[in-house]
Amino acid sequence: MAPSFSKITSRTDVKIAIAATAALSAWLIKKSINSRQPRCTRPGQISPEERVQYMIKDKNKKGPKAQVDARFFAELKALWKIMVPEVWSKESGLMVLIAMSLISRTMCDLWFIQHTTLIEGSIIAMNHKEFRRLLTQFFLAMPLISVVNNVLKWSIGEVKLRLRTNLSLYLYQKYLKGFTYYQVTNLDNRIANADQLLTTDVDKFCDTVVDLYSYICKPILDIGLYLYRLTVNLGPSTPGIMMAYLFVSGMFLTYLRRPTARMTVQEQKLEGEYRYVNSRLITNSEEIAFYQGNHRERLTILASFYKLTRHLRNFLHFRVLMGFIDNIIAKYIAITVGFYAVSRPFFVKDHNLLTNSTENERFKHYYTYGRMLVKMAEGIGRLVLSGRELSRLAGLTARVTQLKNVLEDVHSGNYERTMVDRTLHNGSGLAPMALSPGAGRIIYQDKIIRFDKVPLVTPNGDVLIKELTFEVKSGINVLVCGPNGCGKSSMFRMLGELWPIFGGTLTKPPRGKLFYVPQRPYMTLGTFRDQVIYPQTRDEMIRRGRTDEELNRFLEIVQLSYLTNREDGWDAVEDWMDVLSGGEKQRIAMARLFYHEPQFAILDECTSAVSVDVEGQMYQYCREMGISLFTVSHRKSLWKHHDHYLQMDGRGGYVFGEIDSDTQEFGS
Repeated sequence: MAPSFSKITSRTDVKIAIAATAALSAWLIKKSINSRQPRCTRPGQISPEERVQYMIKDKNKKGPKAQVDARFFAELKALWKIMVPEVWSKESGLMVLIAMSLISRTMCDLWFIQHTTLIEGSIIAMNHKEFRRLLTQFFLAMPLISVVNNVLKWSIGEVKLRLRTNLSLYLYQKYLKGFTYYQVTNLDNRIANADQLLTTDVDKFCDTVVDLYSYICKPILDIGLYLYRLTVNLGPSTPGIMMAYLFVSGMFLTYLRRPTARMTVQEQKLEGEYRYVNSRLITNSEEIAFYQGNHRERLTILASFYKLTRHLRNFLHFRVLMGFIDNIIAKYIAITVGFYAVSRPFFVKDHNLLTNSTENERFKHYYTYGRMLVKMAEGIGRLVLSGRELSRLAGLTARVTQLKNVLEDVHSGNYERTMVDRTLHNGSGLAPMALSPGAGRIIYQDKIIRFDKVPLVTPNGDVLIKELTFEVKSGINVLVCGPNGCGKSSMFRMLGELWPIFGGTLTKPPRGKLFYVPQRPYMTLGTFRDQVIYPQTRDEMIRRGRTDEELNRFLEIVQLSYLTNREDGWDAVEDWMDVLSGGEKQRIAMARLFYHEPQFAILDECTSAVSVDVEGQMYQYCREMGISLFTVSHRKSLWKHHDHYLQMDGRGGYVFGEIDSDTQEFGS
């Protein structure tokens, strides 16, 4: 008999819908590929990405290797010990709770299959009483199943928070230990955008670890349970076929997904670059505005944005292609294999379970075990697809491990920095110098600063002074002068132990007895009191026996006592970097110096916005307190407050001598 019109129409509609969907998809993909060029460019022009070249402090072109191999599992194990520090811990308990919730959920699924089969059987058999009883049991069981599902959600969310907390605390302890946060940015160039790694990457890593744990545990539990039930009732051949398919398809898809880890690493790197160029615009907005550089900065930001979107589009196309292959292999072929596997026992005439069964019973057996096999096939599919998340996790693991290793290396004094040439030269044409970071020696001694044949070398390898030798005892003020780039800041960074010593011996007081006051003082987030006592807290101030009356006295010396007349006084909270003027910030920095009372202080153009009379009072008070000063300044009025001078010529030479009437006239 010829097929009915409705059936023909139905088939035609399906074909038309599929053809229309395919055509629309092809058109959109073509448009997306053609739209990679930004709309702001006219025909014949090149995009900002091609016009603008920039470097985001990341000269390590190779980057971390990311793939699912033995190294990945070793790195994951090391990070796991940080996130779960003990076997008997809350994190371990939550992981066990997740496993138990997954087992309970699998048991609920199994009960659901069997009970819905009975309900549908009672409907077919027209057994109204049995139907009501089974439906009532089904209704009463739903709250329990809902509890199981939500306990699973809560435990997954809680363990994500705990793993992220443990890993973040560990990394921040390393990052903020000593001067690591400064050195990892200024001395080492293995990683760029530590903020991206410490925030976004750590968050995604912890989420992916827990999600992968649940993605793998649930299918394994499903496969194990259904494998046992099917083997006992239908024999080993039915589940055996599915398990063989799991192995073959898993190996094939894992091979195809190898680029995922590398592309994940690149995605996070480009996301970090994009955030960095935007933050630079905010940080340097005033200078950019004076230069009217908005067009140039726009090109830089768009160049970074197009690099990111181009990679994301390529990654999207790769994921879509892999999704197509995944659906075919892990879903549709798996279901086809499942139908074939479950049909085998039903075509065997002497099967022990099905031989003496009626047609209705055989249908119930097929329906029950068929759905079990479908669930098992779905579990196999999810397990196969979890390889995709495993590849993504490999990329995130490589990123977080690199950050962990760099922080540990930098804190231990091991830096890696790309230089033009490892053989160091100075600007005066002297013989090459074989120097290495950390080759010098630091001796801690009170009330003295001594440079003994210490070369001034930048982290890039530029030798500013071949050997610097001088000695300053407590009570002597030194004026440091010279052209820009001669080595003044380099010497101070070595004194502050921000830069490594490349040779010689540096004798200096311990860190707490050497204070630095920059030209643009840092104002912390907090109260007005916090600005003066920084980096101490109010509790530390009280423990030291200091009072607000002392702080008031320091403000009177720098002529800022009027600031405490504002509402809330010392407890006022403002954006102090914006509220205070440049001169007020410099005077607060001097009050901060008086509060800490160090043995030596480095004053780097720190009174450039202060009047001469207030400046003289501050220098006189430093004399009275016994604070020895190293001052960088071009003000002639400051020579009278110093005893010695250190003159650098910018060509590798220097003069250290005592200030007398002749040198004061020279300075004037």
